[in-house]
Amino acid sequence: MPKAKQRSSRRLWRGETNESALPPPLRSRLADLFGQIEREFEIICSENAMRYSLNVEIDKNWINLASHSPTQQQDLHLDTVQEKVEYLTDKLDQNVTLDGSRDDQDFSTKTKRDRPGIIASSSVLTHMKSTYKGKVSQAITNLKAGNNSVECKREKIFLGHRDGIWEIRCTDYANNALLGTASADHTACIWDIDSGQRLIQYQGHEGSVNSIRFHDKEPLVCTGSGDSSAHIWRINIGNLRDFSVGGNLNSDEDMMNIGNNYEGSVDTGNGYVIRNSILQLRDHTGVITAADWLQDGDQIVTASWDRTAKLWDVHTGMVIQTLTGHEEDITYAATHPTQNLLVTSSKDTTFRLWDFRSSSIHSVNVFQGHSNTVTSCVFAKDKIVSGSDDRTVKVWDLKNMRSPSATVRLDSAINKLAVSNNIIAIPHDNRHIRLYDLNGNRIARLPRSNGQGHKRMVCCTAWYDNDNALCNLFSASFDRKVIGWNINMQNGNS
Repeated sequence: MPKAKQRSSRRLWRGETNESALPPPLRSRLADLFGQIEREFEIICSENAMRYSLNVEIDKNWINLASHSPTQQQDLHLDTVQEKVEYLTDKLDQNVTLDGSRDDQDFSTKTKRDRPGIIASSSVLTHMKSTYKGKVSQAITNLKAGNNSVECKREKIFLGHRDGIWEIRCTDYANNALLGTASADHTACIWDIDSGQRLIQYQGHEGSVNSIRFHDKEPLVCTGSGDSSAHIWRINIGNLRDFSVGGNLNSDEDMMNIGNNYEGSVDTGNGYVIRNSILQLRDHTGVITAADWLQDGDQIVTASWDRTAKLWDVHTGMVIQTLTGHEEDITYAATHPTQNLLVTSSKDTTFRLWDFRSSSIHSVNVFQGHSNTVTSCVFAKDKIVSGSDDRTVKVWDLKNMRSPSATVRLDSAINKLAVSNNIIAIPHDNRHIRLYDLNGNRIARLPRSNGQGHKRMVCCTAWYDNDNALCNLFSASFDRKVIGWNINMQNGNS
């Protein structure tokens, strides 16, 4: 562009040319607005430069800290690091100009109304403070908790579903380690964990299968679906590893060759297709998001987008009680493994604890600890762990539910998490899986480099509690695959 034309364009940008058809007041207003934008960019550049400088300083401190033994880190350096962090975060309270000097007069004589560009910038500054302070404080907490040596290794991939996988569960039955998967392709599958072979495919639902849970004692499976029904079906087939030999299961089940067209997948061989259930539960008017067995196995709880949960008698198929109170869709439900307790989560940002231990009085408690949809909540012995779209995981003590005993703040929404041996496996929308303990201390992040992890959001995690198993953690994703992981804790956890 010729220099004369460039100068003309600049004058037009600043409202300085008399050739413009805009009225002078409007030109003046535009000039003020562009001036404010320019000042805002200058402030952001200054803050970015300061942020980079602080990041370098913090990294240097952590490199220095890491050069010492764990005992020295705890005894000699934690206080020093804490003081250094406080000093660095205090610097974020100061306004720094581009040349690095304080501009006290500017801040004392001008209000936010006089300098509108500072309002958004100040919020960025506050966010930077909380981010750095929270990040380093959490790291210090981790050091105080001790250094766990964790090895996370991908061991197996299970392929065969033709759409995303919403939920997974593990169980032991007839001396076999089984994995159950519920998929948006309208099917649920049972897999042999050791061989990776798909053993059963259930095709009884007419909508997405959103939930799958195993009976604790009997060879029964309960699945909940987008067709507003929950189905109970049987897997009583003796030794599951003899599937490829053939034979009939019962009159309700057919045998069918299930091919696997996915390149690079585990060979699933032949498996049985079950088309008919032994019981169907239909009373909801919306999608069923979860269906779980109560502790005695004689009752089932279903949760739905119709904002209700229902308690069913397994023997009669009748509704015992309809649980109401949630103001939005119910997203998840889970029962306590040893007591008649139920927890439900909802888009209304709450989760509710239902107590069925008394046959005459069923009490309910409402907890408001999140600022967005509560996507899952599970029992962990005497605790409840909740995950939310507000990017936090919170741990609650059943004996004192007034406030969470631990809060984990993360960088992405949380989906269906799992807890075992005091370790929380957290699946994220951003394809990551993180491990934390019930005290809120970070343990590990599962690897994603070189294609080891998932390629789409991770919907669910499930632990397999078997010390001799090759895979003790499983994750499912909308990339249509389940990954089996070996999590090896060197400091006593597994």
